[in-house]
Amino acid sequence: QVQLVESGGGLVQTGGSLRLSCAASGRMFSIGVMGWYRQAPGSQREVVATIPVTGRTNYADFAKDRFIISRDSTKKTVYLQMNNLKPEDTAVYYCYADINLNGLRRSDTWGQGTQVTVSP
Repeated sequence: QVQLVESGGGLVQTGGSLRLSCAASGRMFSIGVMGWYRQAPGSQREVVATIPVTGRTNYADFAKDRFIISRDSTKKTVYLQMNNLKPEDTAVYYCYADINLNGLRRSDTWGQGTQVTVSP
């Protein structure tokens, strides 16, 4: 069974940094787009950043100039470096991957979420 396991969340002060990691495991043919989303209490889940296998990364406006998404395809891992964090960045962060399971069937796969809390 394919799964995504996140790590790296926690509590940080305003202006601090965190690095999130998300590793895919299980049997799979390939991984396409990977990304990070977040959901704050009382809000809908929103995209933070996405990264294709090749090509340009995409960022939400709030993430530009502060967050950096990257991936290591050999490790099936996607990262999110978050700098200059603000209290409004407090949310559960979810990893996403478009996984090709066997060359024919695809799966939109999500991680379990990791809490990021930024104190004033």
